[in-house]
Amino acid sequence: MEHNLASSLHSRTAPAGSGSAGWVFGRLLGITGTAESNPLRYAAEACVRPIAMIGLFTFFVNFLLFISPIYMMQVYDRVLTSRSLETLFYLTIIALFVLAALAVFEHLRGQMLVSLGEWIEAYLSPKLFQRTISASAGTDSYRGNRLRDLGTVRNFLSSPALTAVLDAMWTPMFIAVVFLLHPLLGIVALASAIFLSFLAWIDEMTTRAPLQRAGDASNVSAVHAAASARNGELIQSMGMLDAVGARWFAKNREALVQSRDASMRSKKIVAISRFFRLAVYIAVLGTGAWLAVNRELTGGVMVAASIIVSRALAPIEQAITVWRQLVSVRFAVHRLNETFTEKRPAETTLTLPAPAGRLTAEGLSYLPAGSEKPILRNVSFAISPGECVAMVGPSGSGKSTLARLLVGVYRPTAGHVRLDAADVQQWPRADFGRHVGYVPQNVQLLPGTIRENISRMRDAKDVDDEEIIAAARRAGVHDLILRLPKGYDTPIGDGGLLLSGGQRQRIALALALFGTPRLVVLDEPNSNLDAEGENALVRAIGLLREAGSTVVVITHKLNLINISDKVLVMRDGALEMFGPRVAVLDRLGGAVQTSGLATAETKPTVPGP
Repeated sequence: MEHNLASSLHSRTAPAGSGSAGWVFGRLLGITGTAESNPLRYAAEACVRPIAMIGLFTFFVNFLLFISPIYMMQVYDRVLTSRSLETLFYLTIIALFVLAALAVFEHLRGQMLVSLGEWIEAYLSPKLFQRTISASAGTDSYRGNRLRDLGTVRNFLSSPALTAVLDAMWTPMFIAVVFLLHPLLGIVALASAIFLSFLAWIDEMTTRAPLQRAGDASNVSAVHAAASARNGELIQSMGMLDAVGARWFAKNREALVQSRDASMRSKKIVAISRFFRLAVYIAVLGTGAWLAVNRELTGGVMVAASIIVSRALAPIEQAITVWRQLVSVRFAVHRLNETFTEKRPAETTLTLPAPAGRLTAEGLSYLPAGSEKPILRNVSFAISPGECVAMVGPSGSGKSTLARLLVGVYRPTAGHVRLDAADVQQWPRADFGRHVGYVPQNVQLLPGTIRENISRMRDAKDVDDEEIIAAARRAGVHDLILRLPKGYDTPIGDGGLLLSGGQRQRIALALALFGTPRLVVLDEPNSNLDAEGENALVRAIGLLREAGSTVVVITHKLNLINISDKVLVMRDGALEMFGPRVAVLDRLGGAVQTSGLATAETKPTVPGP
């Protein structure tokens, strides 16, 4: 049955809960948008019918729990008075059969919840991963935790916290049965349930703020720890471990303090609720005994009522115990909703023709979130197919930011970047990537082999080995790879740590040249290269120009400037000069040093035009 549930969810092409029920369920969870625009809303609406089925199983689970008080009542009122062992035997057989059915329903409910959690993660995780990677290129350092938020939701679906909430929904049924046994006992049960619900509300109000602060502080601490781990070599070599550790501990301590504050408040509520539930059990027994003495009910009814009241209040008490988890899940859903509803430029669904390579920047400005000063201001230029443009300028002038805008990593605050006539932000990313090569300033290769990195992590059966070797040859790195222990199958480790800086940079160039890119953007691609690597880079740029590809290279080296058709000079986030190489260098004249260019003349390997 759980397999059928999972299969139906995976094969569903429209939200099962679409309509009023799905809309109400989505709003209850605080999820905004529509099923078409928000994958989280789609998942919530698709879960309406499965959750309704789970609710039906929960009804059977709670309904069958009446077997214990009924059995107890029959034993006290019938078996003990009649001394009929035959009656006891049949009552016991029936009770055991019902308990077996109860166990089956419990198992099925648990399996359905697990299947539901797996489906939600399988459906949302690819979409969330894409948005997380896209956002990580911006300034939000906490987006990587959104996958952890999705895991929190999945774990909640198979946890006792959710079953406690589901069982608590049937508390009124138990209280109604107690009223049928005797109105006075029903009043005691109802008053107790109301008081415990009030304690749950108090727990919510007193722990919401510290739990949110603890979550925010935990995110900051996690980001700091991850950044420290990435820079472990620097920290160790320069004796910064104690200082960095102290800063991390200060951030982590804030999370611990807030979490402890919420825990202490919650523990008080839990202790009060546990005392109260046990006191209610005694109160029900005492009231039942008083009624039995007055012959208003039997001893069996008295015992049965105490069991039913205890069962009615247990889910509420358990919900209070796991309230922190419930609050954490609510915050996780809220953050996921923010991620999925974030405005993104619309991508065309049309497969665009391969671009010729004309690159145009129209009034580009870029202001990072939380910053008051823009990094780029009103940058405009046009590059024709087959041209090589050297981008120069002092450090901090906005060159790397402009490179990221050109390849669509950043979204401009104003203006457009167009490859041919299409805005790079609207171009489908997978399609756009086939026509673009990019080597960032800080090269970070992906865990895997050299072959997998050069092929852009595509499945081996979808990539021709000749394409990989051709890209390596164009980058002049084929012979270097063959000299490695396992050649193209050499694992490079996390971020390429098993390779030298120069090797990483040259393999990154091969990755950028894989396929037939019409636009190649290189951000200081020779910062770690030796003479052999420099010559290979110059040859690769020459081959790209011959093939008609558009090349933008950020550099401070004259050997790369001298093979360029045009030079683009950046200063303080603005375009200072742009034009043919000879004309721009003549205008710069003696100001080469102040423009961020290397003063050491280097003879170009490939002559410029």
